[in-house]
Amino acid sequence: MAGPEVFILRKQTIALLILALLAGPAGSAERDPEGQLREVRQRIERLQRAVRQDTGRRDALSAQLRDAEESLRAASSSHAAARARLAASDQRLGALRIQREQSERELLEQRELLAAQLRTAYMIGPRDQLRLLLGQQDPVALGRVLVYYSYLGRARAGQIAGIEVAVLKLDQATAQEAAERDRLAALEAEASRELAALDAARAGRTRALQAMNAQIRSNSDTIAKLRRDAAALEKLIADLRRALRDLPPAGGQAFAKVRGRLAWPVAGRIVARYGQSRGGGLRWNGVMIEAARGSEIRSLYEGRVAYADWLPGLGLLLIIDHGGYLSLYGHNDQLYKAAGDRVEGGEVVATVGDSGGRSQPGLYLEIRRGAQPVDPVPWFRRSSP
Repeated sequence: MAGPEVFILRKQTIALLILALLAGPAGSAERDPEGQLREVRQRIERLQRAVRQDTGRRDALSAQLRDAEESLRAASSSHAAARARLAASDQRLGALRIQREQSERELLEQRELLAAQLRTAYMIGPRDQLRLLLGQQDPVALGRVLVYYSYLGRARAGQIAGIEVAVLKLDQATAQEAAERDRLAALEAEASRELAALDAARAGRTRALQAMNAQIRSNSDTIAKLRRDAAALEKLIADLRRALRDLPPAGGQAFAKVRGRLAWPVAGRIVARYGQSRGGGLRWNGVMIEAARGSEIRSLYEGRVAYADWLPGLGLLLIIDHGGYLSLYGHNDQLYKAAGDRVEGGEVVATVGDSGGRSQPGLYLEIRRGAQPVDPVPWFRRSSP
């Protein structure tokens, strides 16, 4: 009898194991969204490191250009910060100068009032005051005179105290102004150093770009590089989709429902359109918008940053996941967001640049449904920025 019972027990045990495997890890249905986000961030960070390593192994000149452009971005950011500190210090100095001038006026007013009091007292003289007091026959009038003189004495004391306060305020304002002048001089020196570093970074970027262009000797070399860059982007998109599979939902209205209602991310002129030929059988998967360097780039729609790093052919690239759709922003000068950051529609996420080897500043924009690029223009309220 033991044999059938053991067989049944084994079948029940196997069934329970199968159910446990199908159910997945305990508590997986109630995973912490913040924990999921941390895991996704870590995946994307590993992916970004892998992309950088692949770039270095595959194309040393691209890696050199990447390093030069990242140095330029850091130098540009440091120089901008130094200029902002310089402007703030100059503004504080102006405010302190106004404060010092106000203190000087207050001191002058207090001195003039005291001088008037002293002139009045001098004209009356101590003997005249004594005669006035002794000559009063009416006690009420005498009391009134005494009150008048007490008022005069208190007024003098008040004027003297006011002068002391005004002198103290003037000394403080003068000392603060002197300290801010010293700070301003130090900031000016810092801004000069940052400007020199920025010039050096620009020169490094120029050398790296010249070296890359020297390697591309023919049209076939250009097409070959475009193919390599396109393949790198497609691989990145595929890897990102795998990394983002557990990303907590962004929420909000579905991206597909805002087609035809979006605002362009930057003002400029479209110089390349979706589907246009790039040569060698390659076509543009998005639009190229020529715009002023440093112009603010705004997110098309709410979502979460999926990628914020350098990529061959696109330079400093930002990719935002909108839940089944991706928006790509390439050739940026500065990136203001990092992978995993939540962004709102219309939020400033980057600035226009020429990273990735472009000769003119501009924004490359793609919209993808899953891995498939789609024409961006029909998504906007206007046909051009």
